[in-house]
Amino acid sequence: MTETFQDTRPETFRETLARLQGAQKGAARSAPAYSRFVNRRLGRYLAAWAYGRGLTPNQVTGVSAAFTFTGIALLALVSPSWWLGVLVCLLFVVGYAFDSADGQVARLTGTGSPAGEWLDHVVDATKISAQPLALAVGFFRFDAAPTWWLLVPLLNAVVGAVLFFAMILTEQLRRAHGVTSAAPVDGRMPWLRSLLVLPTDYGVLCLSFLLLGATTLFATVYALLTLAMLGFVLLAARKWFGEIAALGRPAR
Repeated sequence: MTETFQDTRPETFRETLARLQGAQKGAARSAPAYSRFVNRRLGRYLAAWAYGRGLTPNQVTGVSAAFTFTGIALLALVSPSWWLGVLVCLLFVVGYAFDSADGQVARLTGTGSPAGEWLDHVVDATKISAQPLALAVGFFRFDAAPTWWLLVPLLNAVVGAVLFFAMILTEQLRRAHGVTSAAPVDGRMPWLRSLLVLPTDYGVLCLSFLLLGATTLFATVYALLTLAMLGFVLLAARKWFGEIAALGRPAR
């Protein structure tokens, strides 16, 4: 009689990373450089860490929200300074990485669910508007910039919300018509588009808070990033509208 032995040792961190790399979705064509090359990698390490500690995807989403909303609260409650900028930047960067990790944990464990996707999107939608609004509140409370400049974070909140909603709605309408949009990047220069849309990257916006101590420089950079995002929304909205309009036309 032959006995078989099953390996019951815990999976190592390296083994989990290897499985994650195999289970990870291909990078979207429109993914900006920081999100694609930096945040996904950070999220993979955090996902492996979370998996090793038995965290569920929803719990990882909660960790992401805790980091992000702590940084948002500090923007509204504490006077702008170099140390605050570094702290807020770290909180946002870690929160964004955990935001990538929750989906990777779901794919790794096969525990993804509509409720988890809903929770992730609601947290994202909240932070996109809350972050610039908290910045406006903090700058107003501590008189850190001219009053007219407060229109910039207000514009950022509106543009960010419109961009997020348009992206989610476009994706849902594509799915409803059986169109696959998450194709991996190909071509001779797959990184070029990622670099071109870098100013619209949420990760770059997070990094901009490193300049918070130099309020004039930060205000200028933040305004330029907001204008870049506005330009992207205007161009993308035209493209997406045409694409969705084509979905409703009868096939010839």
